[in-house]
Amino acid sequence: MIGQNDEQIGIIETVEALAMAREAGLDLVEVAPQSSPPVCRIMDYGKWKYSQSKDERRSRAQRHEVELKEIRIKTPKIGEHDLQIKVDHAHEFLQRGDRVQFGLRFRGRELAHIDEGLKVFEKIRDALADISKVEQHPRREGRRITMMLSSTVKKISKKKPPKKDKKDKKDTPAAETAPPATDAEAPPAEPETGPAETPSDA
Repeated sequence: MIGQNDEQIGIIETVEALAMAREAGLDLVEVAPQSSPPVCRIMDYGKWKYSQSKDERRSRAQRHEVELKEIRIKTPKIGEHDLQIKVDHAHEFLQRGDRVQFGLRFRGRELAHIDEGLKVFEKIRDALADISKVEQHPRREGRRITMMLSSTVKKISKKKPPKKDKKDKKDTPAAETAPPATDAEAPPAEPETGPAETPSDA
């Protein structure tokens, strides 16, 4: 048996193991039933299960497999609102990295207006140009034309901006101040003047 802190406890009776788990307020979980004897571990089963589920979801998100999604358009005379709904669905698929194939089927006399169907595909292509590229240009297959778009979305990891070092602020020199005037630069002092001495008689 393995303890709650990953310490090896060794082989003990099931009753004793259950008592230890109960005393710790945790669960006794069988982690290796194929072993002889089976290996159990004392842990918080709910917390462990949540962690496993979280790791699995993260793993699935990282290994997303590209799928081919098909969007069908029943008529080349599709309204603007209905066409926008188709474009929105395609945008979601392309955002996930999937490929999207559009199919438009002509009924009866609609086949005489292939150009209308091509205009519909042009609108779709232009509306999704920011996240896709044309992998297969419009191609006619009997009464149907198809076009395929592939995603150009790339996942970019966001990097946090580097933190500013507090030392930079201390090292920043203060505003320069004019140096004090030296003696050489000081203006010359006016000579002191007194009453002129009169020469004495020899």
